Amino acid sequence: MVKKKESESRKSALRCVNASLEKKAKDLVILNIKELSAFADYFIICSGSSDRQVRAIASAIQENMKKTGILPLGVEGEAAGRWILMDYDDVIIHIFLETVRTFYDLERLWAEAPRMAVPDETASLTALARGM
Repeated sequence: MVKKKESESRKSALRCVNASLEKKAKDLVILNIKELSAFADYFIICSGSSDRQVRAIASAIQENMKKTGILPLGVEGEAAGRWILMDYDDVIIHIFLETVRTFYDLERLWAEAPRMAVPDETASLTALARGM
């Protein structure tokens, strides 16, 4: 039986992923960090090709989550649109301008985490992969 919190964090991650995909987020990766971290279950990392797209992705996530009554604990970097960090407690979203993402290389820092890459042509996901 899946714990309620784990089930809810999976649903939140899926909502955030699908909102990102609506705005054509690129190179979207989901990292399952629950075994490596005490502060979150998932990292969602994606890129936008312009600061405008980065902000649009963040806005879509906030609107989508707000519809379900979930507000972020914090949002950083919205004004500049180069790296927006969104904290939804058990799901942390990193939305990068492509060049900034390459510089920080978060995927390398969390290399031990199980990961799920979402192809750019994906319109939406109905579930996270097994093991996520």
